[in-house]
Amino acid sequence: MPWRVIAHDNQVWHVDAVAERRAHTQAWQLVLSFRAAADRARGRSFWTLYPLEATSKSSLFSQAERIPDAALSQLLAERLA
Repeated sequence: MPWRVIAHDNQVWHVDAVAERRAHTQAWQLVLSFRAAADRARGRSFWTLYPLEATSKSSLFSQAERIPDAALSQLLAERLA
């Protein structure tokens, strides 16, 4: 089950969120996965960093819950352009 479902350009996208911490850093970064939901668009997916970080995973995901769908749609549009 996706974390969020958004619509963009007459297509439905499933969005998943994961936390990533790079070596030698204290902060967790939010990484988002966008996958096209339609059968004809299967395989159309990508991962991208979102400009959000926190010192704990729980704090990161708490902040991520406040990201508006419009911001996710804009990030998707920029990536697809």
